[in-house]
Amino acid sequence: MSVLPKKHTIPAWLPLALLLLIAAGISVVVGAYELNLATLIDALLGRADRMENFLVWQVRLPRVVLAIVVGGGLATTGAAVQGLFRNPLAEPTFIGITSGAMLFAVLALVFSVTLFSWLPPAILQLSVSISAFAGALLTTWMVYSIANRRGRMEVTTMLLAGIAITALAGAFTGLLIYKSDEEQLRDITFWTLGSLAGANWLQVAVCAPVTLIGSYFLQRDALALNAFLLGEREAIHLGFKVAKIKRRIVIWTALIIGACISVTGLIGFVGLIIPHLIRLRVGTDYRKLILLSLLLGATFLLLADSLARTIVAPAELPIGILTAMVGAPFFIWLLLRQNRKSIGR
Repeated sequence: MSVLPKKHTIPAWLPLALLLLIAAGISVVVGAYELNLATLIDALLGRADRMENFLVWQVRLPRVVLAIVVGGGLATTGAAVQGLFRNPLAEPTFIGITSGAMLFAVLALVFSVTLFSWLPPAILQLSVSISAFAGALLTTWMVYSIANRRGRMEVTTMLLAGIAITALAGAFTGLLIYKSDEEQLRDITFWTLGSLAGANWLQVAVCAPVTLIGSYFLQRDALALNAFLLGEREAIHLGFKVAKIKRRIVIWTALIIGACISVTGLIGFVGLIIPHLIRLRVGTDYRKLILLSLLLGATFLLLADSLARTIVAPAELPIGILTAMVGAPFFIWLLLRQNRKSIGR
């Protein structure tokens, strides 16, 4: 019988959760109007003056929560899609989700007066978000329908269908941009660059439930994603209903991505770089990978948004620019690293 004391290892999620809390605190206090800790505490307790209470509760906090939700959602779906394709370089854009959302968002921006003039003003303000969400779901359904063969979803066919649908949606988007006037073109450009500006509690209420519930179900499929690494035939032999699981992953991915980008616009590379960073640390166990990707994705987007609000203050840099500036070099590094591995073999 061993008399050595048991080792208590720190859960892998705990440091990331603490880092997320620190990033959230930083994000609340920084900006064009900086807050100190005492003022923040007073505002949270409702004891600050009216302007500071409004700044914290109606401007900063919804933006922080939305950044956490969107960053976590993008990273979680990125990890799930990489498991689905069994490719660490995969991303939800591969199956046409973002291109469909962009097409319908541009459609709403260009024809909002014609198409949505009959809607109440409160709903009219959400027309772009609703259209983007509908576009994400529609293109995902189209890609899935093409890839579905007698109840089985062919991943390779889905990838090729996603490329085709993305190209087609891009062509129609370009046509709409060509037709747009200067004001519409400015709105389209701003939406495609992505931003958390104007975040409010309504957007949080719409986006958070879809993202959190979807992330929960993707986490539940973590064992199946581990089995997919062995191949679909082996996963079937292990008792997993592969076709049903793949369909479920695609549906939840579409719902999460649609909900996220419908309120923020296009924010790229989060779903690519965050899961890969986690994979470098903990390996390919999706039971850890999905949860840790959610936490790190939320932290990454929070910090990126804080930088976007301060780097050119009092103006604001679109957050999609920052994520691309970080993500594109990282993607190139991944390709070079993969090439070196291939040569080494």
